Amino acid sequence: MSGRPRGRAYGRARGGIDEQRARRPGEVEQAAAVQPPPVMQPRQPQVQPSSSGSPSGHGGASESHPQLPTELSAMTIGTRAAPEVGFITRPSHIVNKQGSAGRQLPLITNYFRLERAPDWHIYQYHVDFNPVVESKKMRIALLYHHEKMLGRTKAFDGMVLFLPFRLLKQTTEVFTKRNTDDVFIRIRITMTNELPPNSLQCLQVYNIIFKRVLTMIDMKQIGRNYYNPSLAKTFDEHKLMVLPGFITSILQYENDVLLNCDISHKIMRSDSVLDQINDILRLNKDRFHDNATWLLVGSIVLTSYNNRTYKVDGIAWNKRPTDTFKLHDGSEITYKDYYKRNYEINITNSSQPLLVSKPKEKDIRGGQKNDIYLVPELCKMTGLTDKARANRSLMKDVSVFTRVVPDKRYEVLSGFVRKINSNQNVRTMMEDWRLRFSQNIMNLVGRILPEEQVYQKKKDNVSICKQEDANWSQQLREMQQITAVDLDKWLFISPSKYNGNAKDFVDSLIKVGLPMGIKILQPIYCVINNENIDTYISTMQNSITENTQLVMCLLPTNKKDRYDAIKKFTCVETPVPSQIIVMRTLEKRDISSIATKVAIQLNCKLGGEVWTLSIPIKNFMVIGMDVFHDSTAEGRSVAGIVSSLNPKLTKYYSRVIFQNRRQELVHDLATPLIDTLQKYHEVNGILPKCIIVYRDGVGDGQLRAVLDLEVSQILKIFNKVGGPNYKPQFAVVIVKKRINTRFFASTKRPLINPPPGTVIDTVVTKAEWYDFFLVSQSVKQGTLSPTHYNVIKDTTNLTPDHMQKLTYKLCHLYYNWPGTISVPAPCQYAHKLAFLVGQSVHVDPALQLADKLYFL
Repeated sequence: MSGRPRGRAYGRARGGIDEQRARRPGEVEQAAAVQPPPVMQPRQPQVQPSSSGSPSGHGGASESHPQLPTELSAMTIGTRAAPEVGFITRPSHIVNKQGSAGRQLPLITNYFRLERAPDWHIYQYHVDFNPVVESKKMRIALLYHHEKMLGRTKAFDGMVLFLPFRLLKQTTEVFTKRNTDDVFIRIRITMTNELPPNSLQCLQVYNIIFKRVLTMIDMKQIGRNYYNPSLAKTFDEHKLMVLPGFITSILQYENDVLLNCDISHKIMRSDSVLDQINDILRLNKDRFHDNATWLLVGSIVLTSYNNRTYKVDGIAWNKRPTDTFKLHDGSEITYKDYYKRNYEINITNSSQPLLVSKPKEKDIRGGQKNDIYLVPELCKMTGLTDKARANRSLMKDVSVFTRVVPDKRYEVLSGFVRKINSNQNVRTMMEDWRLRFSQNIMNLVGRILPEEQVYQKKKDNVSICKQEDANWSQQLREMQQITAVDLDKWLFISPSKYNGNAKDFVDSLIKVGLPMGIKILQPIYCVINNENIDTYISTMQNSITENTQLVMCLLPTNKKDRYDAIKKFTCVETPVPSQIIVMRTLEKRDISSIATKVAIQLNCKLGGEVWTLSIPIKNFMVIGMDVFHDSTAEGRSVAGIVSSLNPKLTKYYSRVIFQNRRQELVHDLATPLIDTLQKYHEVNGILPKCIIVYRDGVGDGQLRAVLDLEVSQILKIFNKVGGPNYKPQFAVVIVKKRINTRFFASTKRPLINPPPGTVIDTVVTKAEWYDFFLVSQSVKQGTLSPTHYNVIKDTTNLTPDHMQKLTYKLCHLYYNWPGTISVPAPCQYAHKLAFLVGQSVHVDPALQLADKLYFL
């Protein structure tokens, strides 16, 4: 997923919920007096497609009439691409997935136990509306007219109804009059399933119920999560507001159904997108279209009528709210009338252009194939603009509000559950469902893995890493790197007015390089008179020779098109490692620290090795995979694959694969992996006997697809490279960073972040998975996020302890940071590679650079 499914845990309901407040005043009383009209012809029940894109819920409208977003449910089991609950990936030979290495550490985690009655069960019904009702809120309100028949204890997401009892008939029909146009709506309620207490679909019901709980305590749904607008922090000068809220999900874990709850903050504009467009027009009429496109395209907007978020892919300057589109029944309606009829919203500006949002994969699967058109007046931009991020004062103020330390996070989460359990309406509803949440946040026991020994050349028996902060930046300047490549034939291109800065920086490089064993000679200085792209490119064309080891360019600003042009030239057209320095960097005080980091980067780009640690596995290859979605070419995806070449895991070979738009799974692994295995054989004289793939960038809903597509490809590649007898020990580990699980060390107060090396493989892991959490990095502010690892394929002889220790070791080997990072180094290298190619290069880099870390 490009990342999106990772944030949506399976079973978490998306969209609206049944809520008493959805009724408009007087609707229940009016409905009770209405008799079914005799002329209504019942229609056979049909399942509405779960489109997220059209006002009709129908994805087959003609191209000339693209469609609007709807609120049709995406929750129905079998109609959405949700993660598969209960999909077993745990290898059969892993009887006990818990490790034992290290010392125990008491922890607190942000989970609460959900307790239910022993004989708890539920009935599922499909609800069909005729004529079709587009608004989910209106469907909810229409069904709630019949509370006398259905009772007060129910959960309805706009399409699927859950009841704790069975209705008298298999199919029940009722009629309700719609207030907006006095049309009679026939509601058909058909029983589809009886869910026993251990049914996996019950998770869906828990999440629907909990979303109703959130509305009862005055939380508002925005996007997928719930926020409290009354506690919003506003920044009037920047027209920004930060809303505090919670990310929640209820899932089955090792032994219990647990509520996972974490703090969330939504940053959004306080004015509408139309207000922003008008501001742009007032500031500069001549470049109005360009400036508006630059600001809006690529941003995420929130629609006020359904609180959903959309990515803006373009601006339809020729479309207006008064334009028409076709509904699923073939009738036409204007956008303006559509919002009036379905949401009771009056659009005041009829001349505004419309925003274009292309359907996501899940929308396409639901039938939404056409572009989605949004009205700027009804949208607010979310997130921070580049201008806001550049404002240090603003960012500091925002971080104070959003960066929550462990002790404070614990207090907020505990108070949140106390508020839920003390609310009388919530307590009544939960008692009706025979459910309740534990008042106490969960405690568990983790382990701190033994401290790793990190070495450089001069100290073969002395570690330069301390577990407290897992950082060795201070020691780097005084110790020689394992393999240092002399830099004596290189270019330094800089504008004439910065030539003095360039020479001072080179002097610093030479000075800091000596203690590290890196011999850097003076470069050939190429002084240019202007700073445009053509001048940099022509200078490189005229100056680079076959002996040039590296090109360094000093840029006045971090202008993207100039950076991209230089990187594309040095990665593709004239392959040579390159280093770009922005003038702002050289103006910082601690130039020595900057020079040290750059010197290490230069050595890596030339094929050098910086530090290492003990890797006990022999004839071993580790592969990192990640996917980045290209900013050009309709969002083409770029997969980065980085593989180790030597026993110390200090040298790597990299390749990229280009795929279709927004495609996360890799369909053509053959060429890069065959080349990688052949390169390993060339370096070592033997094929690897053990291969472990760390796959980043996929979510729980894609585990089966990874096994069926990517893992099956890799197994065939082994046979193709080494023949039928080549069957290396093999494992695939899914890496997830974007998770909502948090851990707090509870050995003392205030609560603190767990130290690097903390591993958790019980209680909040899944019984059907071979998974664990690892805290490998250290943070100085806020609450750190652990990384989740799920071993979905394993034919190695590694024990859980071995797998956990190896993963932690790999988090020490990323050469762009003198400390541990949150993911294994090959994953981070793959991310850096895919990002560079997808953001700047856009074509396959030259193979001459593949055995160097040129992308750092």
